[in-house]
Amino acid sequence: MEIQPEKRESAPSNDDSLNDWLPITKSRNAKWWYSAFHNVTAMVGAGVLGLPYACSLLGWGPGIAIMVLSWVITFYTLWQMVEMHEMVPGKRFDRYHELGQYAFGEKLGLWVVVPLQLMCEVGVDIVYVVTGGTSMKKIYNVLYPDGKEIRSTWFYVAFGALHFFLSHLPSFNSITAISFFAALMSLRYMILQHYMLSIGLCSSALTGNLALRPCGCVFGLTISLELGYSTIAWVASVRKGVQPTVSYGPRSATPKAQVFDFFSGLGDVAFAFAGHNVVLEIQATIPSTPGKPSKGPMWKGVVIAYLVVAACYFPVAFCGYLVFGNQVEDNVLVSLEKPAYLIVAANAFVLVHVIGSYQVFAMPVFDMMESFLVKQMHFKPSLMLRTITRTSYVCNIYNASSNNVTFLWWVTKFPWRILFCPNILLRKPRFICIGIGLILTILGPIGGMISLIHSSQTFKFFS
Repeated sequence: MEIQPEKRESAPSNDDSLNDWLPITKSRNAKWWYSAFHNVTAMVGAGVLGLPYACSLLGWGPGIAIMVLSWVITFYTLWQMVEMHEMVPGKRFDRYHELGQYAFGEKLGLWVVVPLQLMCEVGVDIVYVVTGGTSMKKIYNVLYPDGKEIRSTWFYVAFGALHFFLSHLPSFNSITAISFFAALMSLRYMILQHYMLSIGLCSSALTGNLALRPCGCVFGLTISLELGYSTIAWVASVRKGVQPTVSYGPRSATPKAQVFDFFSGLGDVAFAFAGHNVVLEIQATIPSTPGKPSKGPMWKGVVIAYLVVAACYFPVAFCGYLVFGNQVEDNVLVSLEKPAYLIVAANAFVLVHVIGSYQVFAMPVFDMMESFLVKQMHFKPSLMLRTITRTSYVCNIYNASSNNVTFLWWVTKFPWRILFCPNILLRKPRFICIGIGLILTILGPIGGMISLIHSSQTFKFFS
């Protein structure tokens, strides 16, 4: 009893006070629509525009089956993770590695979860650098076809410059972040409405009145962005019509190459349905009491998010493959060369979306870095520490991706296919989920590695 006050005095950054400073647990006043917003942002991203390409690798029958099964199984496992957040009375698993420690042990859990989680979260930020920079370059090339040629590296740097400011938002529920996205709402709504009217669809059927509700402005923006560029992708594909030379046969000529293509398609679908590794961190921002646990509003947001996922993924995957067949590009927007204003609008939606998505995946990394520096390195929690840590992270991400961007695009898709939830040990999911998940866990990385090896022949480092 006599040691306790001394311990608190010598270590002001104990767990309670540190949690009040760290970005994941700094604010616990989130509502259900925050859950929907963050989960949509985490799940729907760069992978959706590559789903037609994945279907071309899998074929019609396996492609449809794997897409549907992936949606159902990931929805089910996400429900399990929501339930596990407070499965121990009086304790909340606020971070993914805390659940890993409970499943595998205090030390082993860190070694099992943290390296893979960091690979995934840092990796997806690099993927979003590529996606955001590529979208910016595509917009420039379409608007200025005769303009001066600008290297892709400068677009990645321009995209990164935004995050020197955004990365200093204090938490998931930052008022600054909400204001930032809310300010973009009016611009988003006008563009999307103009697009919907121009193609003869009723824009209100997709956007409703979400943009007009102050409490749901962020939620409405995120959903509209996903529905925006996803709708552009599949509606423009349908309007383009099935190409005269379309073929739905295998992309590769030899049986061996077709098997490898199938594995790679599995991995691409698994990559598109990723995002589980930030679910616990999102739920940590929701208040919880014994009478009203956080799983209620969290689950409500997850259901809405997965309806948005279905509305984005299935039309893009199947319509894109239907129109372009086995000649579809790995980004379906590349296959859509006209009309120019649709390409610009779609890439603008993608750009705004990945700006927010970058922060969703960066926040858990900031949380781990700052926690390590305070707990293990004994730095004092301060604005200076936060500024140096986050600025260093952004600098390193963009230095790596701008110099080796094509190589890192493929490398960072690889870890997503390895990481699998520890809920197998804790919740004992149904056998079919374990079986299919195990198949994806084994075959997905094989396909990712094969794609990496094949693509490495054209890599030019530091180019």
